[in-house]
Amino acid sequence: MSDEPESPSSELPSAAPASGGTAARTSGSWSELFSAEHASASLVLAGGIAVFAMNTFVTAALLPSAIADIGGQEFFAWVTTAFLVASVFASMLVARVLASLGAAWAYLLAFALFAAGSLGAALAPSMELLVATRIVQGFGGGLLAGLSYSVTRDALPRHLWTRATGLVSAMWGLGTLFGPAVGGIFAQIDFWRGAFGLLTLMSVALGLMALRSLPRQAPRDRNFGRLPVPSLTMLVLAAAAFSIAAVVPTGWPTTIALIAGTALIAAFIAVDRSAGSPVLPHITYQRGNPLKWIYLVMGILSSAAIVEIFLPKFGQDLIGMSPLLAAVFGVTISVGWSFVQLFSASVDDPQTSRRLMAMGPVLLTSGLVIYAVTQFVDADWIAWIWAGSLILAGSGIGVAFPHLNVAAMSSSDDPIEGSKAAAGLGTAELISNTIASALVGVLVALGGPGAAGAMTMGAGLAVLGGIGILCAVIMLRRIRAADTMPSNA
Repeated sequence: MSDEPESPSSELPSAAPASGGTAARTSGSWSELFSAEHASASLVLAGGIAVFAMNTFVTAALLPSAIADIGGQEFFAWVTTAFLVASVFASMLVARVLASLGAAWAYLLAFALFAAGSLGAALAPSMELLVATRIVQGFGGGLLAGLSYSVTRDALPRHLWTRATGLVSAMWGLGTLFGPAVGGIFAQIDFWRGAFGLLTLMSVALGLMALRSLPRQAPRDRNFGRLPVPSLTMLVLAAAAFSIAAVVPTGWPTTIALIAGTALIAAFIAVDRSAGSPVLPHITYQRGNPLKWIYLVMGILSSAAIVEIFLPKFGQDLIGMSPLLAAVFGVTISVGWSFVQLFSASVDDPQTSRRLMAMGPVLLTSGLVIYAVTQFVDADWIAWIWAGSLILAGSGIGVAFPHLNVAAMSSSDDPIEGSKAAAGLGTAELISNTIASALVGVLVALGGPGAAGAMTMGAGLAVLGGIGILCAVIMLRRIRAADTMPSNA
């Protein structure tokens, strides 16, 4: 991204004021996060991400049953693609929706859209209509992905941000743990529509809880200006291109889609940095500000979890795992991510937080390298090595995520820039996952069937992790430089 002159407003994690103007506190506790004052809000924030993440894997588990019932095999890939593209678009509107409606009504809108899409999916008589309802569901999901971070910044005191974002981010991992199980159960009893009905009920309940527990008044100090239509268009088209790359035949169609997606990302950056009211905050493009590097490190870390799409197949094909054991093997990254993150979120010391941010890409890369280089080992115990390496990779995500989230949310004390920075977290994750889905599919296809495909997948993402290490080094240098910068406040 191009850089502009350095701005002293780019405050960093330890420098941001406490929420609501209270005296700055540097530590909180899990008991306070779940106290009577904050418990309902915390559950809504976590629940929004949980239903989004569960939906992804529930749908994947149910699609074969749905196709057997209503047909439409040719639309198989578009069920996911439509959802992802709609989610990316909606995630870029989060800051504006929140400023217009306030936290409670914004969440109610998001859950209502998600519930409507889920209910529509449960009742869909054809695959074409199922794809259409997934678009509606995607609009709600994209809002939920961004609101969880933005509302954390507005609704909770500063000293609870690390634990709150740790809880919210852990839901991504827990969604991958429970989503396949929920989908599998409903598929097993031949009632795939019931899973979407369950998501509908969960969304309605969480929407009502949001209306009761979150602020209803919209912030009065946030005017985001005109809607940046060119920026939105470029990023949505980029998401569509990468999504298409994941579903077209490997070869020239894939290459063209990947090149188009990359070019559209570059066009988005060029257009957004010069926009009067950009999607991402102005500070993202300023020289010396670490926000762009925070987004990049987060995107690289989160993209590694996409390998879980292929892990069950590799477990069964390479060492003959049973379907149940392969399903457990398929969520090893999420296990490391979710459990380590809850411990990492308990760390409040700024210096330790920065060490954990740097450690994340290192652990991720190490785990993926071990997984890749052991693919051709012929031994009964190799499954334990694979599982351990993937848990290590997931631990890299979990150890860094809460502190990266807080660093982004604290990147400015300006309410508009801060709200955009927080909302951008959801957009960064969704875009990264969309790109990673295409990349992982290409890596597996290049390697071919069996161990070679698993090796190229692990090695390719390990290279991406290495890039993440370099980005983390630059990010931390920017953070240290900003800490020594005199403030005009």
